[in-house]
Amino acid sequence: MPITDFILYLQKEKRFSTHTLTAYQADLENASHYLNQEYGVQGLTSASAQMLRSWVVSLMEEGLKPKSVNRKISSLKSYYNFLRKKGKLSVNPTAKLISPKVDKPLPIYLKETEIKNIFDELEFTADFVGQRDRLMLDLFYSSGVRLSELINLKEVDLNQAQAQIKVLGKRNKQRIIPIPLATLKGLINYIELKQAFCDSPYLFVTDKGKNLYPKFVYRKVNHYLGQVSSLSKKSPHVLRHTFATHMLNNGADLNAIKELLGHANLSATQVYTHNSIEKLKNIYNQAHPRA
Repeated sequence: MPITDFILYLQKEKRFSTHTLTAYQADLENASHYLNQEYGVQGLTSASAQMLRSWVVSLMEEGLKPKSVNRKISSLKSYYNFLRKKGKLSVNPTAKLISPKVDKPLPIYLKETEIKNIFDELEFTADFVGQRDRLMLDLFYSSGVRLSELINLKEVDLNQAQAQIKVLGKRNKQRIIPIPLATLKGLINYIELKQAFCDSPYLFVTDKGKNLYPKFVYRKVNHYLGQVSSLSKKSPHVLRHTFATHMLNNGADLNAIKELLGHANLSATQVYTHNSIEKLKNIYNQAHPRA
């Protein structure tokens, strides 16, 4: 079955974008050309698992990044699954094809001095808008909540007596996060301002009293972080990374950070240890006589 039939299937039934279709077609034609040149094979249906492993090795030797190679492998796997679905193939030669490991980029985070500058140096108006902006930044940093979690927070999720918030995370998993007393005091004062402004049950709302949306929060965070940091990325997730990194740098247990962040497994949290190791290396290089 020709590649064009598969591309048509992706276009008509899967409704993939033109850009994605072009990428799929280029990946499949690349593999087909290699097999023809190296093994004299006409078409992908005649390829063996060993031939495809050879193709992956050739991509790596050409200097392609693992992420690009994995995309090509994914295209190939989708094509062979399509052939099996159509009864044109009995065995999928990509079933045991191993994708190269992709190094995860280290989380970007703010320095402790930059965080201090946000709350000590930046001016926030005393009205509803100014206090809302300050408290959004405060909660991102002091609790490590995700953007979606902050947007969906309601007033009833704040437990004033226990100084904690209840968050609904991924896969509808609830978790309880303690907050600093200074943050709690700010939230109590802010809620009074908000209740005089509108009657929404949500903790944070827009300037017009409507539900928050991601782009609104992103713009706010980007604006304020831009005044204290030169980081290329200035998003709510940077504040979440900053929360976790600063906690770890100051001695917090990795399992505790995992629970606070709402990670399903420890491997997702361990990425922050790399930043701590880099910090230790810098300290070592600056302090040790033989560094």
